[in-house]
Order: sequence, then C-alpha cells, then structure tokens
Amino acid sequence: MPIALDPLDRKILAALQQDASRSLDQLAKDLGASKTPIWNRIRKMREAGVITSEVALVDPDALGLDACFFVLIRTSEHDADWLARFMAALKRRPEVIEAHRLAGDIDYILKVRVPNPKAYDDFYRSLIAEVSIFNVTSTLSMEEIKSTTALPIPQGDPA
Repeated sequence: MPIALDPLDRKILAALQQDASRSLDQLAKDLGASKTPIWNRIRKMREAGVITSEVALVDPDALGLDACFFVLIRTSEHDADWLARFMAALKRRPEVIEAHRLAGDIDYILKVRVPNPKAYDDFYRSLIAEVSIFNVTSTLSMEEIKSTTALPIPQGDPA
C-alpha cells in the first residue's frame, strides 16, 4: 500500500533519484531544510520500503556491453516446476538485466545486455538448453532513446 508523501518527501525522493551520493549536508542545503528532518524522513522512507536501495549506475558501453536485446518468450508450459527452473535460469544470468511476466500473447520479456550478437547467441543457446521454451523472438535495440531509473513522484496523496 502506498504511503502518504508530503511535498518535502517528494522533493527528497526526486533529489535522491538524481544523485544519491550527495552528503546529507549538501542534500539539506539543496532542499532548503535542516539535516535532522531530512535524515528522519529518509530513514522513515527506508523503513516503509519506499527507498529500497542506493546503487551506482554504470554505463554499459563503458563496459563493452554494446548490444541490448529484447527477448520475447512464449511457453507452452505453465506449471510450477517449469516456472521455478525458468526463474532460476534467469537469476543465474547477469546479462538479463530485466525480466517481466506479461499479459497477452507473449508470456515474458527480457532485457539482455551483452557485448555483441555472438554473445547473445551463446546466451540464447544456454537458456534453451536449460529450459524448454515454445517460441523466442529476439530484437536488437538500434538506439536507446530514453533510459532512466527515476520514477515519477506522484503529486498529492496516493488514492
């Protein structure tokens, strides 16, 4: 259940999503507030599960992960055993950076980052050797137009 956020909470979340590495002093200065209330609000949002972690974002191109594939998966198996094997297979593969279960004709979509198409083929072959998949469609992203980790902060209390 969403928690109620006041305007200062929303400002804190927006600022942290931009740069969570700022010191508490700098964050308080940027938001025009004192450190103690800012720290207390951050602590409460962590405890409530609104803030789940603070991470460093890494440029995939700087690591040579130039190819981004979207993988659409259809399966003919929907039992718990297949799902457990599929989930375990995905969790063991760091190149899968997102995985979603979908409504509609496609069962799952994966976002896979690899150095090149050959590395994607290796990934694909190892996945289908481990888990039975009815149909796989892979699409290479030619250009990333927008990518953000920042969520839109709702204005006002959640309904």
